[in-house]
Amino acid sequence: MSRVSLLSDLLSSLGARTWFGERAENQPVPVTELTALCAKLVRSKGEATGVRMASEILGGLRALDEAGTERFFRALAEEFSPEAPALKAAAEAYAKDPSPKTLSVLQKLAEPPRQELFRRLNLAPGGTAELVNLRERLLPLLKSDRETFAPVDLDFRHLFQSWFNRGFLVLRPIDWTTPANILEKIIRYEAVHAIDDWDALRDRLAPPDRRCFAFFHPSIPDDPLIFVEVALTRDIPASIGAVLAEDRAALPAHSTDTAVFYSISNCHKGLAGVSFGSFLIKQVASDLKDSLPNLKTFVTLSPVPGFAAWLKRLPEDVVEGFTPEEKAAIAIVADQGLAFDVEWAFETELAEEARDGLLSLAARYFLRAKRSDGQPVDPVARFHLGNGAILNRIMHLGDISPTGLSQAHGLMVNYLYDLARVEQRHEAYADGQEIAASRAVTSLLPAGAGPHSMKDVA
Repeated sequence: MSRVSLLSDLLSSLGARTWFGERAENQPVPVTELTALCAKLVRSKGEATGVRMASEILGGLRALDEAGTERFFRALAEEFSPEAPALKAAAEAYAKDPSPKTLSVLQKLAEPPRQELFRRLNLAPGGTAELVNLRERLLPLLKSDRETFAPVDLDFRHLFQSWFNRGFLVLRPIDWTTPANILEKIIRYEAVHAIDDWDALRDRLAPPDRRCFAFFHPSIPDDPLIFVEVALTRDIPASIGAVLAEDRAALPAHSTDTAVFYSISNCHKGLAGVSFGSFLIKQVASDLKDSLPNLKTFVTLSPVPGFAAWLKRLPEDVVEGFTPEEKAAIAIVADQGLAFDVEWAFETELAEEARDGLLSLAARYFLRAKRSDGQPVDPVARFHLGNGAILNRIMHLGDISPTGLSQAHGLMVNYLYDLARVEQRHEAYADGQEIAASRAVTSLLPAGAGPHSMKDVA
């Protein structure tokens, strides 16, 4: 056990006396006292005092209400930023004499004291998890006042990207023998296809043709960061219903040839923007390939969360240029909008009439609708294409759940991970936002659907 870990455990077992005086645990502390103690922590030299002080600060932060939390983050933004005059002088000194010495001074002054504060708070028992939760409380404030709070968030992200580096993450299988406290979190964190109860969880984990893997961090060993659920099949399923059917016949793992990544869930909002999902999929695919050489195909069964909203936003003059099939599909689903009443999907004739038009519109959405930075508007597409996958197939009525119909008019897609070409496609996407798509997808795009026609409706 490290000195810091041993010291943390010792200090966490001490009595109730705090740096704020005699206070009960989680009793509210004035923000002015908290920020003063934070400044003291940044200046402190003693290891023992620092760990104890960090624990007291985190306890005080847990007790803050929303208004107090906002005041605290505002204080961090205003009082724990670099000193502008000293930083300017250091920058001028470096410009005149770009030596290692002047560079070292400039780097030291350019780092916000907030980062050192976060590092020291991280030494407290459970500090890493506390800081992740603290950032989660910051994120809503960014929406109301980004200019003030963005620098604080930037410091969180800078440190988290180092602390949650792939080298620190541990990949662990999740199965029916996993401790119950972790399984409970899998149920709670599932973000794509809800797990209603323990029986439903057993159906996801226990059969021989099901797998689940999660990344853990050594500082948060009993709380997954992200997990992926995998179905082993004999072909690529056309719908999520086929994967999750309660009456399906389980297959022996050695008789399957396809690994379907059908649900990927990030577990902590406080780690938003800190990406390790790409490492998870690639590592799991590689491990499955090693353990089950019979697996030849690695694909996702992915939602299309922004399609219905995008379709609803299309200007009339853009829609006017669409094909008759596309206009007919829009007319069929338009009355439903984003509501949960989507009866058209269960009326065979209407569903079939909408099919070609919806698939064509989906091709426009994936291949032509772009953000201002040139990337696809769909967040799931950005994730998988950025990982080096290829957009392999778009499926009509792949998800007829209320969420699938309201968000995507029932569409689902496959992203294919060709392990031999993943890195090549990743580089092509990173360098020029090149969208790798199969002929089955590109053939759905109507003639003349150039990028100019969709650029302004992303």
